[in-house]
Amino acid sequence: MILDYRELAKKALQAREHAYVPYSQFAVGAALLTQEGNCYWGCNIENAAYTPSNCAERTAFFEAVKLGEREFKAIAVAGGKQAESLPLAVCSPCGVCLQVMLEFCNPETFEVVLVQDEDLFSVHRLKELIPFGFTQKNL
Repeated sequence: MILDYRELAKKALQAREHAYVPYSQFAVGAALLTQEGNCYWGCNIENAAYTPSNCAERTAFFEAVKLGEREFKAIAVAGGKQAESLPLAVCSPCGVCLQVMLEFCNPETFEVVLVQDEDLFSVHRLKELIPFGFTQKNL
């Protein structure tokens, strides 16, 4: 399967529109692609108590895993202030989200697409974003 980065970027931007961000106004959308070609999306969901909030990337992963998915190819992430116009600034996943990705993805092959617009994005291997992550090898 050939990965269509533009289509994945577009889905992340669409997911961003569903973000619930009344406190930070920082809306993030993610589109997670499985090895089989299924796509799961997530948006960040804030909470007044802050710590119960959830990032877009983890929302997408948790939905996919809940439905039995375990093999992933790539994730596109688009984030910025809710009222910000395109192109967005580069928004990398947080450390917690990167750690969740390490649980399910091969850091050598899994791709993280940092989206600024559907035609403007950069592609990185997971190992570039979290080179010394904690994995099952550390246990």
